[in-house]
Amino acid sequence: AGSAGQKIIQSHQHRCQPGGLFAEYPSCYEPDGKDDRGGEHDLNQLGFEPRLFEEFRTILSQPHGIIVVTGPTGSGKTTTLYAALTEIRTRGKIITIEDPVEYQINEITQIPVNEKKGLTFARGLRSILRHDPDKIMVGEIRDPETAQIAIQSALTGHLVFTTVHANNVFDVVGRFLHMKVDPYSFISALNCILAQRLVRVLCPVCKTPVKYTRKQLLESGLSPQKYKDRLFYETPGCEACYHTGYQGRTAIAELLQLSDEIRELILERKPLSEVRKRAKSEGMTFLREVGIKEKVLKGVTSLKELNKVTFVE
Repeated sequence: AGSAGQKIIQSHQHRCQPGGLFAEYPSCYEPDGKDDRGGEHDLNQLGFEPRLFEEFRTILSQPHGIIVVTGPTGSGKTTTLYAALTEIRTRGKIITIEDPVEYQINEITQIPVNEKKGLTFARGLRSILRHDPDKIMVGEIRDPETAQIAIQSALTGHLVFTTVHANNVFDVVGRFLHMKVDPYSFISALNCILAQRLVRVLCPVCKTPVKYTRKQLLESGLSPQKYKDRLFYETPGCEACYHTGYQGRTAIAELLQLSDEIRELILERKPLSEVRKRAKSEGMTFLREVGIKEKVLKGVTSLKELNKVTFVE
């Protein structure tokens, strides 16, 4: 995303107005009315399953709190944050601090991190708060100082979007607590955690139905009794997909919302396995389950592809 994003910024950026953020950060910019990414910034186009999509969209309407998106590098976190900000960009003043600014978003002020000049996420976030935004995006929380400022921002009436590197929603809780933030403040500020992965979409021209052997099903953590007669799909590759077997990518995601019971478990420092168990009892669907049900069994992607990005449970 880096070089392509920089080209967009260089060709279309419109510097922040003198006397505002520009006085502090000449490299910040406001868009010039052009929206170069179009559909890729549409929440509807990310591939979330319907229930999660509606729940996440509802959370975006909350006036304050922290929304955390997590996943490994290349899992589409930034695209999801941009889509979320695009969804709400007319609902107040939005400022971001990013490393780097990958794409401009119409009606949003974006500031690139510049650690060589002392502009870290933490310093940038403090500066943003002086300009009275309604909503803030912090590209990534990497250290205790940034985590603490983000939490305080959420508790004082701002809606904060950010990412954290973790494998799943429960690991995010552990990451924050490991940064020695105040557990009560963190839990009070947290609106939700969304974990996601990207899987490649099977080529519609050459995808072929297959049945898997008992051994193949067991290796993927699937019950042979339940899935022995189910059709799965694979692709040999063809000219339409340049012999890759795939065309495009789609997201799978899990969403943790914090009930009073889950908040209590976290505050009591119960094992994350207990938090997970409680979330499941409240109806949460985990990444791999979503992938099987919504992407593999519906012929959107292959079991082999899902196995690359989620753990067999």
